[in-house]
Amino acid sequence: MIHPLAFVESSEIGEGTLIWQFAVVLEGARIGRDCNLNAHTFVEGGAVLGDRVTLKSGVYVWDGVVLEDDVFCGPNATFTNDKRPKSRVRPDSFSATLVKRGASIGAGAVLLPGVTVGEHALVGAGAVVTHNVEAGATVVGNPARPLLTR
Repeated sequence: MIHPLAFVESSEIGEGTLIWQFAVVLEGARIGRDCNLNAHTFVEGGAVLGDRVTLKSGVYVWDGVVLEDDVFCGPNATFTNDKRPKSRVRPDSFSATLVKRGASIGAGAVLLPGVTVGEHALVGAGAVVTHNVEAGATVVGNPARPLLTR
């Protein structure tokens, strides 16, 4: 279902996906089956979302970002794709950011360009991810570090 107040240019949207009001999906974006894009989300043309991905409000997915199946992105999770951004200067290519299957990104977390978050990893709310996150790890803080367990 695509809400009538959403702006959707892409034709590559899987069956059962919900796109709510004020969401924007640009031409070229690929979105899998049974996804849920809440209000006030944005998916750029070079972004890829697997099946059953959830984007809570305020999540913007830029060119070069890939979210594999079953990824959850909490409210205002932030992806970046340019290591040296400049106004009105577009790079030849963007850094690839990969969030692997089953990973969860907490509310307000920031992922810097070029990182990979491993399968079933958890990025805590407000964390700033500057390096890759291992599969199954939980990271918190600024910069994000593995949570120590006893």
